[in-house]
Amino acid sequence: MKIEKKARHWGNILKNFALGIAIFILTLFVTIYGIHTLFEQPEHEDFCGRNLYAIASETECINAGGIWEKNYNQEQSPKIPTQEGYCREQPSCYDTFDKANEKYQKKVFIISIPLAILIIALGAFIFHLNPVGIGLMFGGIGTLIYGAGGYWRYSDNVYKFLISLIGLIVLIFLAYWFNKKGK
Repeated sequence: MKIEKKARHWGNILKNFALGIAIFILTLFVTIYGIHTLFEQPEHEDFCGRNLYAIASETECINAGGIWEKNYNQEQSPKIPTQEGYCREQPSCYDTFDKANEKYQKKVFIISIPLAILIIALGAFIFHLNPVGIGLMFGGIGTLIYGAGGYWRYSDNVYKFLISLIGLIVLIFLAYWFNKKGK
């Protein structure tokens, strides 16, 4: 009888762990794909066109809007022995793409940070740290990482510091409030 009780106990722990992980993953999917549904992510091909490296002649390269590089090193790429150079994209397309990507990442950042805090609070408040709450809280953490990660390289250190400080204060307050409320 005692062995059955322990087996049931460990079975419940494993079941709750699996449920928590599944909720965590699905929370990430819902938030990430929801954001992608609201905001269209810029694609490199929309700004820089097709891959120009396959073009083998200077005339075709220039007609396609590329730049012909004559400094072709045969020893670095012996796969194309007859080619005297290679075609690459205009540098301006990368700048245009990067600016569009920065705007997109900023939108993702602005929506995902409060959403992440809301998901974490929801997990802590409504579900009182059972598998659903734990899964939601980890989903909120994942959303926080996703939202901050894409925009992090574009933002200034002061902005990074302020956002991190505000997020930390809010989460410490939530942790204090929920733990105090639970007692």
